[in-house]
Amino acid sequence: MELPFKISVLVFVKDAAGRLLMIERRKAPNQGCWSPIGGKLEMAHGESPFECAVREVGEEAGLEITREDLHLWSMISEKHYEGETHWLMFCFECKKPLEALPVTIDEGRFQFYTREEVDGIKLPETDRTMIWPNYDRFKSGFVAISVDCQQSRDMEIVVEESFGM
Repeated sequence: MELPFKISVLVFVKDAAGRLLMIERRKAPNQGCWSPIGGKLEMAHGESPFECAVREVGEEAGLEITREDLHLWSMISEKHYEGETHWLMFCFECKKPLEALPVTIDEGRFQFYTREEVDGIKLPETDRTMIWPNYDRFKSGFVAISVDCQQSRDMEIVVEESFGM
């Protein structure tokens, strides 16, 4: 099935206490759900995933970082997400802590959660079943994952490469 293909980043930012910064999304995709901050690459400008992560952390969290403050822990290819789009996501751990909760922005409102609390909030289903378990396992290493989200069958998750677990 031909669908638009989008490239994005997710950045897992923490405060000094180790709590994760989450945003309750006001827009699709994932409207009304909590997720790490992130956004789409500015492909017309040739933006790299690292450049996008630096930009998004600045825009959404107000935290100035550099590429050196990031660790790429996952690359995820999602086919047929919500039957509307194919996604290629780059997931980063931000090594620089955030000092305070960011103000609400057009994209949504922010909250800090412990990793345990994240399991009890409203998450996109693919995040709950694929992103968070792999974050727990690979955040210090790396994993490449392919996911087929076609709604007519169960989600098919394939770990294509991993190390550092």
